[in-house]
Amino acid sequence: MSDFDQMGIVVDWVDACRKGDLATLLDLYADDAQIECTCNGTQRYRGRDELEVYWGPRLSAFSSAGFGLEEIHPVPDGVDLEYSVAGALRIHASFRFSAEGKIDSTLCAPARQNAHHGCAC
Repeated sequence: MSDFDQMGIVVDWVDACRKGDLATLLDLYADDAQIECTCNGTQRYRGRDELEVYWGPRLSAFSSAGFGLEEIHPVPDGVDLEYSVAGALRIHASFRFSAEGKIDSTLCAPARQNAHHGCAC
């Protein structure tokens, strides 16, 4: 059992995405955190610089299109989240955490396979 609030960290992540706040979002991640996105082929990003390259344009799209929290729940080794972009495109994200209470890894994938929608995660 961790001594930090994993659900609270993911809620803070959602808030940073809604606000388009890149600095706050990056601060939630460990220095060597990894994102694996399987929305349009598999892409991996590691470390703050690569996460900034990944998140910068996406946050801009989220703030203009709209970002919604659909589902959030704890899982045995982290938190799973489903969010929507523009009220329709749903993305599933799985978060795992470091012992220091930072996001260590995120895996995102389309929550619903729909060939004409693509992915904004």
